[in-house]
Amino acid sequence: MATKCTGCGPGYKSPLDAMKGPREEIVYLPCIYRNTGIKKPDYLATVDVDPKSPTYCQVIHRLPMPNLNDELHHSGWNACSSCFGDSSKKRNRLILPSLISSRVYIVDTGTDPRAPQMHKIVEPTDIFWKTGLANPHTTHCLGNGQIMISSIGDPSGNGKGGFILLDGKTFEVVGNWELPGEAAPFGYDFWYQPRHNVMMSTEWGAPKALAYGFNLEHVKEGLYGSKIHVWDWTTHKRLQSLDLGEEGAIPLEIRFLHDPAATEGYVGCALQGTVFRFYRTPKGEWAAEKVIHVPSKKVEGWALPVMPSLITDILISLDDRFLYFSNWLHGDIRQYDITNRRNPRLAGQLFLGGSILNDGPVKVLEDPENQSQPPPRIIKGKRIPGSPQMLQLSLDGKRLYVTTSLYSGWDKQFYPEMIKEGSVMMQIDVNTANGGLKVNKNFLVDFGKEPNGPALAHELRYPGGDCTSDIWL
Repeated sequence: MATKCTGCGPGYKSPLDAMKGPREEIVYLPCIYRNTGIKKPDYLATVDVDPKSPTYCQVIHRLPMPNLNDELHHSGWNACSSCFGDSSKKRNRLILPSLISSRVYIVDTGTDPRAPQMHKIVEPTDIFWKTGLANPHTTHCLGNGQIMISSIGDPSGNGKGGFILLDGKTFEVVGNWELPGEAAPFGYDFWYQPRHNVMMSTEWGAPKALAYGFNLEHVKEGLYGSKIHVWDWTTHKRLQSLDLGEEGAIPLEIRFLHDPAATEGYVGCALQGTVFRFYRTPKGEWAAEKVIHVPSKKVEGWALPVMPSLITDILISLDDRFLYFSNWLHGDIRQYDITNRRNPRLAGQLFLGGSILNDGPVKVLEDPENQSQPPPRIIKGKRIPGSPQMLQLSLDGKRLYVTTSLYSGWDKQFYPEMIKEGSVMMQIDVNTANGGLKVNKNFLVDFGKEPNGPALAHELRYPGGDCTSDIWL
């Protein structure tokens, strides 16, 4: 899985070089038991995705955490392609923040990639006392060797968008990246690009509002965000806050184009099913414009009379040609050709579950897209519970991996059957020539059959890096 070059650092020299990298053989996924009724710790699963392997499509290793109710969520690396020029760096530690407990687990994936082991635990008190932050979310390695983790809250459960710095060797908490008083009202995801001296961050909501489910009233009460924050990478000052308004409410995953010369990217906004393009203006400031809208559907038999698509994850192929995202309530994945950056073109769509199945309790009364209600998705004899959520693309762009769990509190609210049956991992074959998506009917990892009971599997990582963890300088 590791890059084959010698005398250089981890990862690849460029995104296009990464596309020529070896095929993925294993993936790591955090598996969650919080809110499932199973009193077991979350764990890191290692899944074999090598078609030539006798353990293909199987969980080959489980690393349990030593605590209950952590809510493992996203993960990142101690080193990535941002350290490519430094031969002293190795991509051998997976950084695993806990969204609810605020612990950060450092996992050794270098000694035995197929059987990771615990290396170190950063306790919540270290983070609380040294940074005043809590609820860590996205983690990226920096070119200087440090590790940076975004927060979504403070220790009291209020929204607070700051950034925790860890030492890249000892993994001790160094302090805050942002200047005193500069934290954003809410936090979530971030992406940096030193070539343009900029970092962008997004907003989810206050931890106390989202901890056990979603309440639309909390949006009206101002407990969820709608802004992209622009930071000066050198001075750590917050320069701009781009309010995306009601159409851009709850902006989650943010992605710069992979080409480090590019001064634009995209952010998926959950509540209204929109994707905004952000870009640098000729004057040197940053702006955003809506470029994709998935319209809500009028329904009956659901919690509300109108069902948004709920865009929850987006990613961009390494050649910056295709944008992918998941509509977690409607149940489809979409592929857009973004060759024309301001006018993305729908190139592929695939339903993999969701809330509007044609044999379910919800009836669509009005759909602006005039799509028929999809049938349930059955793979290897199993009806897929839940809906497509986290995405990860192979380096060459030909395979899209999908898991169905969003976050245990929201899973329990919107897809209670997934709590009982566990989530799944699927693989989608991608047509990279003309666009198009097709289910691999021979691939399914069923986390409903785990030894301690059905689990909720979330974000996917390859040992050799991928298009959502690696940043090129």
